[in-house]
Amino acid sequence: MPRRLGCRGLEPFRLSIPDAQLTDLRERLRRTRWPERETAPEQGVPLGDLQALCAHWADGYDWRATETRLNAIPQFRTEIDGLGIHFLHARSADPSAFPLIMSHGWPGSVAEYLDVVAPLTRPPAPFHLVIPSLPGYGFSDRPDGPGWGVERIARAWAELMRRLGYERYGAQGTDWGTSVSASLGQQDAEHVAGVHVMPPLAPPDPSTFDDLTDRERDALSALEEGERDSGYNQVHETRPQTVGYGLVDSPAGLCAWIVEKLRAWSDEPLTRDQELDAVMLYWLPGTAASSARLYWESMGDVRERMGGTATDTVDVPAGCTIWPEDNPRPSRRWAERRFTDIRHWSEPPRGGHFAALEQPELFVEEVRAFFSLVR
Repeated sequence: MPRRLGCRGLEPFRLSIPDAQLTDLRERLRRTRWPERETAPEQGVPLGDLQALCAHWADGYDWRATETRLNAIPQFRTEIDGLGIHFLHARSADPSAFPLIMSHGWPGSVAEYLDVVAPLTRPPAPFHLVIPSLPGYGFSDRPDGPGWGVERIARAWAELMRRLGYERYGAQGTDWGTSVSASLGQQDAEHVAGVHVMPPLAPPDPSTFDDLTDRERDALSALEEGERDSGYNQVHETRPQTVGYGLVDSPAGLCAWIVEKLRAWSDEPLTRDQELDAVMLYWLPGTAASSARLYWESMGDVRERMGGTATDTVDVPAGCTIWPEDNPRPSRRWAERRFTDIRHWSEPPRGGHFAALEQPELFVEEVRAFFSLVR
């Protein structure tokens, strides 16, 4: 059993998935009842591709290697606001390192950051990294009632950093982590030195529509294209429980649901093992339904914000990175209406929604570039 660390209520955590759970996964994969092949390529993940990936999952993929990599980073659990929160806590050997909390989204996890932990904790400009699993994701607890939306998660993150003894810190995030980091900057501005968001969630500014740049026209087109690919979003927001039954029960179904987005939102192909690492962090803890509920909790707020009806601003210093294959891709003048103190703006030449996985070196450069201005 995990050992309690004094009055702070932190419990060391180590992954050790039972062999029987991995055997069950392989047996389920081998018994998959497949549909017929697609009749058009735009209908989803091609049957042949998914069958090949699931065959590798059953007979070639090595979960223990990923488990070992995760266990090489100190992990803990602690109860905040009645919920058990799992997190990585990678402290630099440099005691003057800057504390940074990094938040993932869907279909991400703490495993998304495995390639960037070591470089970010080393010179130059090292960080103490805190990387939590969102409530209902990974090895954090699954909320058993409503109310765990973005703002409550941000409050929990502020408490986590306080509990760890960090009085001044930065926040970094992607996907849902962008919203959590922005909310953290709003709610705990006294302690948050700055937020680095990928991308900043800010709506197009109608006052610019008569004077759009080519870059802004491309951004509007990308938003329209994204709406045509938002079926998963609407299902998560409206019926997370219903879709959860199939995804928690069928590894092939879960794999298709997640891998479709990993491939569509990436600039360069991920390896098969990177794809399966992402899926495993949902399969092993059985969090397909609980992770989807965050859309039910907070997607309406995001829609209001992107529709221009929300009026909240983020006034702490902000760094914004716009990856070329991410979406949305607001222009700086659009983003400045919400993020009122942008200190760093960057549009790297390559990278997508999962930048820490796709472009770990560029990701590290972006994080360092912004926080060097506020640390």
